[in-house]
Amino acid sequence: MVDSRFFPRHSGVSISELADAIGARQSEPASNSTIISGAASLSTASVGDVSAIGSDTHPDLLSATRASAVICPDRFRVHVPSGCSALIADDVPAAFALAAALLYPDALRPVPPMGVKGISPEAAIDPQAHLEQEVTVEAGSVIGADARLGAGTIVGSGSVVGPGCCVGKNCYIGSGVSVQNALIGNGVILHCGARIGHGGLSGGQSGSGGNSIVQIGRVIVQDNVEIGANTTVERGTLDDTVVGEGTRIDSLVRIGQNVRVGRLCTIVGQAGISGNVSIGDRVVIGGNTGVGSHLNIGDEAMIASMSTVAGDVPAGARWSGNPAGPARA
Repeated sequence: MVDSRFFPRHSGVSISELADAIGARQSEPASNSTIISGAASLSTASVGDVSAIGSDTHPDLLSATRASAVICPDRFRVHVPSGCSALIADDVPAAFALAAALLYPDALRPVPPMGVKGISPEAAIDPQAHLEQEVTVEAGSVIGADARLGAGTIVGSGSVVGPGCCVGKNCYIGSGVSVQNALIGNGVILHCGARIGHGGLSGGQSGSGGNSIVQIGRVIVQDNVEIGANTTVERGTLDDTVVGEGTRIDSLVRIGQNVRVGRLCTIVGQAGISGNVSIGDRVVIGGNTGVGSHLNIGDEAMIASMSTVAGDVPAGARWSGNPAGPARA
């Protein structure tokens, strides 16, 4: 259920306004005046809520819902109960995502734990750091020499932005995040515990044991990237590690040194990307997938969860398995 302590209900929008915002078609224009102020699952929804039917939802669950509106494909219209407005959408998940974003805008961007704007007197900020207007740095955070924070950026409690690092405008750095040897673009979200720009395992074996190679590259995170909790992005060895614009990386993902992730990619939780991998634009990598080093993954490729990638993946390919290969139709 949605707990209003954490995510307060919206003041309300009419069903017609909601339909326009999400690009849905109304089944009952007479219901225009009904006010929608929240979102919920079919089984927990009540008056004032909008819900949605999933691809595997049984029609009986839809018929029993108490929601005021349901986003659904046209074929499910007949199962929508009386008093509930059907909002017909071709892409139900996308339409529901738009509705939820409209009703709970604060849930799209994390809220710092102290909830206070400005610089905490308990933050440690080097005199040579450069902070633009309306920056928030919470208690226990450390900002190093020559670090730069753009206007509107928030640094949650207990985080570290290392010397020389640059963080763009309107970024959110969650609690317990470390940013080292990195340049961060605008509108970036780093969730709690993310580790950006640390060194990783590199080098080879000799008779005396492992030999570490100095890592003197950077991490470049482009605009509007989101990186999940406890995800690690290692700095490059000689070249940079790059995460492209608009990419979303889930929690507990490992990005190795010198990896280049393209634009608008999605990498799901517990995936591991070995060093020196090149990933194209709009690639999707499923959870618990491992990608070997020195590989290329082409634009718009999709790799299923729990796959092991040991060879180059062509652009547009659909791969799965261990070792991964073309998925069966």
